[in-house]
Order: sequence, then C-alpha cells, then structure tokens
Amino acid sequence: MESVKTDIVVVGAGPVGLFTVFQCGMLNIKCHVVDSLPDIGGQCTALYPEKPIYDIPAQPVITGGDLITSLQAQAAPFNPTYHLGQQVISLDKDGDVWHVTTSKDTKIECKAIIIAAGAGAFGPNRPPLENLVQYEETSVFYMVRDRAQFSDKNIMIAGGGDSAIDWAISLFDVAKKITVIHRRDKFRAMPESVAKMNELAAQHPDKLEILTPYQLSELHGNNGVLDNVTLTSMNGDKRDVATDALLAFYGLVPQLGPIANWNLNLDGQTITVDPSTCETSVSSIYAVGDIASYDKKLKLILTGFAEVASAAHDAHRYIYPDTALHFEYSTSKGVGVVIEF
Repeated sequence: MESVKTDIVVVGAGPVGLFTVFQCGMLNIKCHVVDSLPDIGGQCTALYPEKPIYDIPAQPVITGGDLITSLQAQAAPFNPTYHLGQQVISLDKDGDVWHVTTSKDTKIECKAIIIAAGAGAFGPNRPPLENLVQYEETSVFYMVRDRAQFSDKNIMIAGGGDSAIDWAISLFDVAKKITVIHRRDKFRAMPESVAKMNELAAQHPDKLEILTPYQLSELHGNNGVLDNVTLTSMNGDKRDVATDALLAFYGLVPQLGPIANWNLNLDGQTITVDPSTCETSVSSIYAVGDIASYDKKLKLILTGFAEVASAAHDAHRYIYPDTALHFEYSTSKGVGVVIEF
C-alpha cells in the first residue's frame, strides 16, 4: 500500500484529539487521526455518552455524546481523515518526514505527530466467559453505537457504573425488556441515575428487572446469536434469562501499547512534555491531554484543549519551516467555512 501524505498524524480521537484537528486547521495544517476504538469520541463515547459534564467553558452542562458531536462539527471544515479501529504500531523517520504504520497496515507520511491518546489505547474489559468471542459484535457488545439496533430485543446489561445505568435508562423506550445484573447490591453510578433506574424498575417490572448480586456464568446460542444467559448468584444459585443482546460494561482497559516503544521520556503511563509547547523528548512529537505529564498537571478536558493550542502553534515550524507564524484570533481569521450544528 502506498503511503498517504498529511501534515500531522493525531493519535487519539477523543475530545482533545478532535480539538487538535480544529486548532491545526486554523493554522492551515492538515490532519489524519488514528484511534484504536471503532468510533470517535474516546471515553466520552465509550463510557459516558449520556453522562453530564459540567466543566466545559460556555457549557453549563453537556453530555459526553453531545460534546463529541459538537467537536466533530467544529473540526469538520478542515476535512480530517479518520483511521478508526487501529493503532499506530511503528514510527520511522527519514529526514524530516515521519513514516507511520498502523495495525491495519495504513501507511501515513507526516511532518509531526500529536499524541492525544488519553490514558493510552483502550480495549474492553471482557468478562471471563467461554466462547465469548464468537458472540462479539453480533450479540455481545461493549458500547452502543445505534439505539435502534436494540429495538424490541431482550437486553441484558452487566455492570454497576455510569455506562450500565445510563444505557439501561436510555434503552428503556426501545427494548422489549432490560435485565440489569451486578455482582453487588450497590451501584457505582451517579445517585440520581440509580434512583431513576430503580423508579423505572418499580413502575414497570415487566420491562426493567434488576438482579443483584449476580454474575455472568454461561452464554447459550447458535452461530453467534444468543438465546439466553446463565447467571450465578453469590450463593451459587443459577438462573437462566432469555437474552438477545448482552451489553457488558466493565470499563475499558488502558494501555500505552506501542507508544511505550517510541523512545519517549515516560512517567509511568504518561509522557513527559515541555509544558510551554507540549513537545516530548523527541522533536516534532507532541503529547496533549491526559497522556501528557508535567509538574502540577491538571487532568481536565479543558487543560487538554489549552495544550492543543500550544502544541499546534509550536508544530507549525515543522510543517512550514520557512514561514513565520503570526498569531491571529479566530474572530478576525474565521474558519473559511460555515459550521453547521
């Protein structure tokens, strides 16, 4: 496969990665974005799409999903290319050009790299069930991409955090029946969400059932299609529940993955950067957001947004080495394209 060419490769399509596209676009820098998850949005999409966030400037409250929708729209005028469901597995430099190769053998040439990978590459925390893989993406899911996919189905939701409770509430209107299972009597989700789920279960016991303390035990079905799931209580009692789709929300497992082999200065699971530019120990490679580390760092989305601006402006010298960068405010520069929300 021939390499595609761009100015910057952004590693990570979470909120900070998406804002990187916008900031780079304002400087006439083109971006390709690589993310290990199958959808953009990072943890906002995978873990809490309907959970409210309160510390985004000018947004008194916004859900994780709506934040990603807005950031995607903000980046859209700059025509980013997304390479999803794949990791950057190798970096090689020839002169001033980086050669990036992903796990799907996508090859990209660029002048700089901005790592916005949050806590690293994420994969689902899979329950230890026999034959689990054969049901994945047909009957077993670790995130919800389309609510309509679960219309009129018997859904089992496993987990005790915000994702499990939020989706139990969200899918209530479309599902035939929802069964929520958790190995403890108490849930870790926001109290108001738990209260709302309990209220729905009390008012519609035939539509929403909560089983605690139970754990997943066995999957039953044919050709990757579930028929029912066997649950086991803490006392060893077994119970079979008719199930068309299992949503397992046990969180995501963060790993630096191949990033750990890029000869960057690391501080545990984070990358040490110069806080004034967010450049790493390797020239023309930057790190922003939760994966970036420096003294007194605050791990907030808004901190990542500010770091992106610093990184994009500093990276301009690698993209346009013979052109001086004159700072302009967006109110005077504009984006050249009307952004539609």
